[in-house]
Amino acid sequence: MLEIKTLSKHFGGVRAVDELDFTVRQGEIFGLIGPNGSGKSTTVNLVTGIFPPTAGEIIFDGRDITTAQPHVTLDAGIARTFQNIRLFNNMTVWENLWVAQNSAEDKKATNLLSRWMGGSRKAKSQVEEYLEFSALADKRDELAGNLAFGEQRRLEVARALAAKPKMVLLDEPAAGMNREEVRALDERLRALKARGITVLLVEHVMELVMEVTDRIAVLNFGQKIAEGTPSEIQNNQAVKDAYLGTSGD
Repeated sequence: MLEIKTLSKHFGGVRAVDELDFTVRQGEIFGLIGPNGSGKSTTVNLVTGIFPPTAGEIIFDGRDITTAQPHVTLDAGIARTFQNIRLFNNMTVWENLWVAQNSAEDKKATNLLSRWMGGSRKAKSQVEEYLEFSALADKRDELAGNLAFGEQRRLEVARALAAKPKMVLLDEPAAGMNREEVRALDERLRALKARGITVLLVEHVMELVMEVTDRIAVLNFGQKIAEGTPSEIQNNQAVKDAYLGTSGD
């Protein structure tokens, strides 16, 4: 579904991403891990059109999106969350989900006020579904900025889903979560997969990554140093040396 071909992003003399190659298959949860500064978030920003690449190609669902702007990548079916939470803090939980909808009906709407005040029953019912999915139904009228940190993380994931993506890119969704919240996130990721949504997961919580992903690519200094199943990655000596913190005998 997503093909990254010799993708590079240079900031002056810094090679943040350097000739990166990997493929995310439709319907899988694909992990992207590596030390801080290894190029993970830069890769997400390249795929979603935040940064233009220095070189390489990005193919999504058979379409070249290498130079596409963020609104184009969203229309193509890619939604994302951010490492640093970016919600509409002065809007309610329900409003954050409502404005994120990206259906054909939304795109055809010519009267924003009418859609905001009225809207179809289907659109409203879908917002309710996202509230239930994120366990935020009881917070629907709370301002997003007043939510606890873990709740804000859940809302950001739900807002990405409200865009009805084919693929969602999650940039460290477990950051700051406690063990119980991480377990709940594991369940939600599995539920996304069950719905047929492809997931690219950038994460530092290794317990989550190893439990929920189908395959993993490991970055170090902008380059891929390994790719494989969780078991293969755990037993890869280059990964141990660079990231997992152990070394061979």
